[in-house]
Amino acid sequence: MNLKLKLISIFLISLVCAIGFGWIAILVGEHHLVQFDSSIISFVQGFESPTLTSLFKFFTFIGSTPVVVVLCVLIIIYLYKVLHHRSEIILFIVVMGGSTVLNFVLKHLFHRARPTIHRLIQETGYSFPSGHSMEAFALYGVLAYLLWRHTSSSLGKTLLIIFSVFMTLMIGISRIYLGVHYPSDVIGAYLVSGFWLAGSIGVYEQYLDRRMKRSYI
Repeated sequence: MNLKLKLISIFLISLVCAIGFGWIAILVGEHHLVQFDSSIISFVQGFESPTLTSLFKFFTFIGSTPVVVVLCVLIIIYLYKVLHHRSEIILFIVVMGGSTVLNFVLKHLFHRARPTIHRLIQETGYSFPSGHSMEAFALYGVLAYLLWRHTSSSLGKTLLIIFSVFMTLMIGISRIYLGVHYPSDVIGAYLVSGFWLAGSIGVYEQYLDRRMKRSYI
């Protein structure tokens, strides 16, 4: 795929995510998703068992800020020491830092209280959009993009995508199962992170193209 088609695809993904988040945000603000959220929570929590509770507590721990910070530091060290790609470090920091700032701003903009239907763990702060889900989408999304660039085999790329999607979904579902987020919190988080991730990658691809052209001058 040439750069023009790639950038158009990235722009469309970012645009769709932005529109989708805007739509979800309006529905949340006007309280039109109460029945939808309640139905999904009841369905997911209907599978409650000690084993599943332990499993989802593990995934919610993996998606917690302290663990994400440690993973980010390790990834940055790997990008710098092993791959020697400093521009990729900047992209990684922009994606993760921007996602964190966006989550903070949006939470305090919407002031949505957390669900109280059936909580299996205790959490504080606002609910929309889910911070765990935003961090997971941003982290595993940008990691998949960066590693994809250094993976030559089709099998490796397929496994990379499966792993990234699996981790993102499990962390998001864990928040619903444990009763600390509405499904719309998680969906909204995926959409806004998708918007930010795609936009950041688009800018980065343009930067790489300009740098390559300058090297031939």
